[in-house]
Amino acid sequence: MAGVATLEIAPEDGDQRLDRWFKRHYPALGHGRLEKLLRTGQIRVNGKRARAGTRLAPGDRVRVPPLSDRNEGQERRRPAPPIDEADAKMMQAAVIYRDADMIALNKPPGLPVQGGSHVARHLDGLLGALCFDAAEAPRLVHRLDRDTSGVLLLARHATAARDLTALFRSRELRKLYWGLVVGVPKPPQGRIDAPLAKRQVGTGERVVATVQGGQRAITDYALIETAGRRLSWLALMPRTGRTHQLRAHTASVFGHPVVGDGKYGGEAAFPAGFEPRLHLHARALELPRPGNKAPLVLTAPLPPHMAAAWRFLGFDPAPAGDDFAPFEDAP
Repeated sequence: MAGVATLEIAPEDGDQRLDRWFKRHYPALGHGRLEKLLRTGQIRVNGKRARAGTRLAPGDRVRVPPLSDRNEGQERRRPAPPIDEADAKMMQAAVIYRDADMIALNKPPGLPVQGGSHVARHLDGLLGALCFDAAEAPRLVHRLDRDTSGVLLLARHATAARDLTALFRSRELRKLYWGLVVGVPKPPQGRIDAPLAKRQVGTGERVVATVQGGQRAITDYALIETAGRRLSWLALMPRTGRTHQLRAHTASVFGHPVVGDGKYGGEAAFPAGFEPRLHLHARALELPRPGNKAPLVLTAPLPPHMAAAWRFLGFDPAPAGDDFAPFEDAP
């Protein structure tokens, strides 16, 4: 049985829940046992009691109590389950960019990025299909919601993970999303600046706009095209990275929920004639490059259900390379 350890969160492990960090590094530690260790204060973050949903940041220090080598130790990790051929092909087909440092995927909608309770199949568990010429599998440096599709960046080694994580936390990297929302926003371009906080709503947790106790959240938006007064194609640029920020801002603050987002939009988010799936897509990432090189822009085509909606509404998603144009003058 190992003694108490205090581990510092590495850059590649930042911005994730504490329970998911334990699942990744101590996969033999069951969820029930983890909850008991948390309740009794044996696991702490930065010297304070924590919960399973506590968000970690690079540099945080996690107290790990003695764990039995028989069934809980990090040294006795279970081997990762094999990746079947269909999943391997799916992952490789999703690659939209690759170099020595990073891989960019067009993440399919409906695929969770990481595991959790009752989640056996997730993207993190399939990264072994993307080793290519590297000795190790790539690693996550940011995340997308389960039902959100689009550009997801992976680091191919530890140094790249550190650099990319720092880039995501800076203002140098730009993220752009496309969403199909109910109604027509007015004015057609602007900024949503509304703090968000997690609250218990019924039997689940939801992000809500709040004046007190929330974290500042900023989203720039631009109207691209409308279908009468019924639906709108929005470009969304998050300036902060809060959980469910775009969904909460468009629905709760703006009054124009993303189509298919029943969690935040209720029945109004399901107009007739459209597949009842979330119509939110991480369209592009713009990464700065050293020297005088032009930024690297990574663009992901729409998933099938959104492409079908665009065709039905007569929207043309084909032009690429200038998706950030509506925001060029934004501060």
